[in-house]
Amino acid sequence: MIRAVVFDVGECLVDETREYGTWADWLGVPRHTFAAMFGAVIAQGRDYRDVFQEFDPGFDLYAQRQARADAGQPEHFDESDLYDDVRPALAQLRADGLWLGIAGNQTVRAGGILCELFTGDVDLIGTSDDWGASKPDPEFFVRVADAVPHQPGEILYVGDRVDNDLRPAVSAGFQTALIHRGPWGTIQWQTTEARDLPTFRIESLTELPEQIQKFNERARSQS
Repeated sequence: MIRAVVFDVGECLVDETREYGTWADWLGVPRHTFAAMFGAVIAQGRDYRDVFQEFDPGFDLYAQRQARADAGQPEHFDESDLYDDVRPALAQLRADGLWLGIAGNQTVRAGGILCELFTGDVDLIGTSDDWGASKPDPEFFVRVADAVPHQPGEILYVGDRVDNDLRPAVSAGFQTALIHRGPWGTIQWQTTEARDLPTFRIESLTELPEQIQKFNERARSQS
């Protein structure tokens, strides 16, 4: 049975359109040009950080994040950047008695923002910077498993990427849900792995409560 649900952050809970737009502005690149290169890099199976290298060879993302902060333009997201289905989905899952967490490749600063947005709504907020392990490193999912008070097979990890989310989560013994949105979710949606790997394929987070209920009912009937 599924007893815990852990969510990725970018393009799962948070629409990153505004944030990537500010990076285009920081680089002095037209936003549509940056977005087109972003899509091309993803379609080629490359690391998204290669996008920055295309416009500024030698670009150091961590150093530039600090430079932005020093310039009064730090990374930022808020309630307005959450997808519309986030709050109702979390509320229903909580009402259904599920343990909830948020864990993604995020900075310490982003972790602080998540705490402000979701304190009281979830049981865990974990970031790669806090844990010293980034997806798809298996250690990231070891940290998730250690933090969740249920067995790996009882944990559902929800994300938008086959490579960073589904593959390593399945290898860790988790159930998975792939959400169809964002650059990765859109480009990878029709791939064989996207069809075969996840426990659920969803268009909206609000589909999860019913999907989990049906999954758990089948598990009970087979036990």
